[in-house]
Amino acid sequence: MTGSPTETRPSKILKTQGHTDQDKEDKQLQDLSMSKNPRIQRYLVAIEYIGTRFSGSQQQPNCRTVVGVLEEAFHKFIGQPVSIFCSSRTDAGVHALSNVCHVDVERISKRKPGEVLPPHEPSVVRRAVNHFLQKNEGDISVIDVRCVPNDFHARFKAQERTYFYRLVSGSEPLSTFEKERAWHVPEKLDLNAMQEACKVLVGHHDFSSFRAAGCQANSPIRTLDELHVCEVPATPYFPSITEREQNNSSLKDSHTCSVKPEVELPINSFSNTNDMADTNNGKSNLEEFGIRRRHRSYVVTARARSFLYHQVRLLVGVLKCVGTGELTTSDVERILNAKTVTAASPMAPACGLYLGRVKYDLP
Repeated sequence: MTGSPTETRPSKILKTQGHTDQDKEDKQLQDLSMSKNPRIQRYLVAIEYIGTRFSGSQQQPNCRTVVGVLEEAFHKFIGQPVSIFCSSRTDAGVHALSNVCHVDVERISKRKPGEVLPPHEPSVVRRAVNHFLQKNEGDISVIDVRCVPNDFHARFKAQERTYFYRLVSGSEPLSTFEKERAWHVPEKLDLNAMQEACKVLVGHHDFSSFRAAGCQANSPIRTLDELHVCEVPATPYFPSITEREQNNSSLKDSHTCSVKPEVELPINSFSNTNDMADTNNGKSNLEEFGIRRRHRSYVVTARARSFLYHQVRLLVGVLKCVGTGELTTSDVERILNAKTVTAASPMAPACGLYLGRVKYDLP
């Protein structure tokens, strides 16, 4: 699939367009969720989880969900049901390094029912909830807790969201340690081509071509503040013989130099054993028994105030096709201008997606 040389660059859209209706809707929903009870303490809770065994983050009947498991842990801790509101919804199989939610808690004495006690300290909430979470599957934990005003909403106060997507490239079967943690692409990926395609997609656009059916957003217009792809160390990463020797050498040199030199290893030294030069009786790693060939590992970073339904996975699907040579940068421009999801490449699987960070201006 190639694009015509006469195709125009994606049209620019006024940044104010598409946000007004969303802001009004957010304000109305925020007002509805505001607690009117002064005895209730609202907590902002950051959580991490492996999404493999969850049917998404939002509560669903007869399904194991992030919110469901978290509400159950809070219920066991405080002795009464709670409602939890997430900053960002994640689908089944999607992971989170840090998703954020809020919960309202009224601390009632268990010895004297009806007696209201001072709110728990955030550190107590974290330890207690994690205690009950670890009795579950152990695939979710609380990483931070903070007291916030009763009108602070985890979703609507979020200023920015950052997602990461992991791809591993190579003909070898996917390592057991990587299963359900990354998208395995057997073909080689052209990093430079993918980086050029990112330049087309970053910015303020109508992202209808990257909006899955069922998206409930009022407008397809979004500002993608960052779209970036880079090569990273393969995980789990353990230093090779050569790297250990280089490290020991640099430590010895540091004792004879006034300034410690910075030793930067080439990216290929840890990402692909084809390029490794370890020796063992004159044999390379490729000739050693029991040594797994490492894949090349890449991370796509997407950062914006908000995203459309499946937007990141659709963006990664297109970038992957650019990396394998199935699409060109001109094709990416054509897909963006088409303003229909049928023009996009197949969506990337959920297993490689991680919600990395939700940014706030905390009081």
